[in-house]
Amino acid sequence: MPTLVIGNKLYSSWSLRPWLLLRELAVPFDEILIPLDQPDTKAAILHHSPAGRVPVLVDGETAVWESIAIIEYASERFDIPVWPSNREARAMARSVAAEMHAGFQGLRSACPMNLGKRFASRDRGEDVDRDVARFSEIVNGMRHRFGQSGPFLFGAFTGADAMFAPLVTRLETYGIAVDPVTRGYVDAILALSSFQAWREAALREPWVLAQDEVDEEPVEVYRRAA
Repeated sequence: MPTLVIGNKLYSSWSLRPWLLLRELAVPFDEILIPLDQPDTKAAILHHSPAGRVPVLVDGETAVWESIAIIEYASERFDIPVWPSNREARAMARSVAAEMHAGFQGLRSACPMNLGKRFASRDRGEDVDRDVARFSEIVNGMRHRFGQSGPFLFGAFTGADAMFAPLVTRLETYGIAVDPVTRGYVDAILALSSFQAWREAALREPWVLAQDEVDEEPVEVYRRAA
C-alpha cells in the first residue's frame, strides 16, 4: 500500500490536494503527518523526499513529490479517473490544474490556508480580486462547457478539483464573495465527505504556524485543540 507523507492538515494546502484525490477516488493509502516548522521537520521530510518538501507519495521504491506529479502518478499507477474521458475536457482539466499549480499568487500570499478560523469580509487588494475573478472565470467556463453531469468543474470529481480545493477553502475562510455558479462549486467541494474528514482532523491538531496566521481578529474560531 502506498504512503502519503503530508504536513499539517490545518495549513498545508499542497498536502490537501493529493490526499483529497486519493480519498475521493477510493485509493487505499497509509498516511504519515510531519508537523511543519519543528526542529526536526526537515530531517523527517528528507527521510521520505529528496526534495525536502511535502507532500510525497511513497510507493515501494518510488517516491513522487509535488502535488500535480502525485496526481498524474496516481492516474497511471492505480488506474483511476483522475482526468475526464473526453479529450477536450481532459486537456482543459490539465490546463487549469497547471494554472493553479503555478498561479494565483496574490490570493495565496494574502490569504493563507487556515481551516481553523473565519475572518470578516473586507477589501484584500487588487491582486486578490484579480485571482478571484480568474477563478470564477474558470469555474463558470468549465461548468458551462463540461459540467452538466455533476457539481464539479467537469461534472465528476477530477484532479482539477483536487488542485483548486485549497483555493476554495480560502474563499470560505476570508469571507470572499463570488457569483452563484462559483458559490455552488465552492459548496460542492466543501461538502465532500473526504474534505470533511480532512477538516475534522485538522481542527484537532495542536500546532500553530505563525506565518500562516493573518494579523486580524477572526469572527469565528473552529479549532478543537487546546
